[in-house]
Amino acid sequence: MARPYARSTMKTVLDIYNAFIAAVGRLDKSLSPQVTIDRLKRHKFVWSDSIYLFHMASVAFWFTLMPGYPYKLAIPVLFAIALIIPFTSQFFVPAIPIFAWLLILFSSRYIPPSWRPTVSVSLLPTLESVLYGANISDILTRFTHPILDVIAWLPYGLIHFTFPFFIGAFVWLFRTKEVLHLWSSVFGWMNWTGVLCQILFPCAAPWYEIIHGLTPANYGMAGSPGGLLRIDRLFHSNGYNLTFSTAPIVFGAFPSLHAGCATMEALFLAHFFPQTTRYVWTYAGVLYWATMYLSHHYLIDVVAGACLSIFFFYLFLPDEFRNPAAATAPPGTSPRAAAARSKYEVYDLEAPLRGNAARRSMMADAADFDLSESSQASDEEETDIAYRSPVPEATLNPSQNGTGPRRSKRTSGGGRSHRHTASIASLIREGERGPEEGWNPSPIGATFFEAAGDVESGRR
Repeated sequence: MARPYARSTMKTVLDIYNAFIAAVGRLDKSLSPQVTIDRLKRHKFVWSDSIYLFHMASVAFWFTLMPGYPYKLAIPVLFAIALIIPFTSQFFVPAIPIFAWLLILFSSRYIPPSWRPTVSVSLLPTLESVLYGANISDILTRFTHPILDVIAWLPYGLIHFTFPFFIGAFVWLFRTKEVLHLWSSVFGWMNWTGVLCQILFPCAAPWYEIIHGLTPANYGMAGSPGGLLRIDRLFHSNGYNLTFSTAPIVFGAFPSLHAGCATMEALFLAHFFPQTTRYVWTYAGVLYWATMYLSHHYLIDVVAGACLSIFFFYLFLPDEFRNPAAATAPPGTSPRAAAARSKYEVYDLEAPLRGNAARRSMMADAADFDLSESSQASDEEETDIAYRSPVPEATLNPSQNGTGPRRSKRTSGGGRSHRHTASIASLIREGERGPEEGWNPSPIGATFFEAAGDVESGRR
């Protein structure tokens, strides 16, 4: 048992190594800014490129709110240098939506209080009770246990912050760069929109209701780690208490970006790596429960975050990626993956048969056409027409009175007689034949009516 497992592990490691070597080989290793300038000169700008103007305006707005002038100018300068160098720009340009999300998240703390809307404390629990009949988050937090705390902490407080980077690296290794750009776009814009909703519609989380009840909230209040405080006590640390108490957005319960990120990760991996579907959706389901168990979100927050991810995933998913087989692995990544995705599978074609399978198919087709016992009458050969009289043989026997046509019988080499239909030539010469040849142009009229007359006279 150990030997096949070790062989499978070594093969997996070898596939990852080959994919890494191939991915490194695909990188643009140029450090000359002139290369980027030449590309910009050759680039034909389209309407979608105006999004970069929006990003520039967004950076200018948020940097005016940030303190620390002139030190804060170092951030856009360093970012511009990273964009103009080809080696770094291939990573930073696709990640612009993610940087835009991080900028709005950490800069939101500097929004003047006079600009901020009023924090809603009772809206979410009221909607929860109206829509679902009860406060689901309150029910889930009534029973706690250290084992449940650890199970909830792993996806919510640990995997959530590392999983997006793992997916980015995995896509970089085993998929094309277009798929990697799609991941950065949908993930960045989903989070950017979620943070904007949290700024415009601030709502208190369940931990606020547990600590302060339904008393009005203000932006001077510190955040709380909620159920993660039990993790700090379990590990004798103060990390989560410090992180959440100084969070840039304290009242950002709606929508749940933890649920949104988990949904986006599950959608993306299940679409481009279908073999991971059951695992990523299990992770997403556990994280949904963890957000409510740790008293950070209501159920309506989880539903809103999941819907936000579904909307952005299918909004940004291009037509050529609707079929996940079209997003094949780049060349040289994995021999096993390349063998699993042939061009016939990608384009939904029937693969041609080769070798023994092709020969068996040809023999089966030939068996349907047995030409050994078939014989075709030539146009010059006269073959009589065999017909079936409507009069019973007891009443009429055309062969005895000589009025019926002759029947030619042929015996093949195997001793079996064959009945042939008339050839085209014999039908054409139908009018040239006479009664002396035993041919009656109207066999039914010559036999049936005569026989009928004989029968009638006998009755009389």
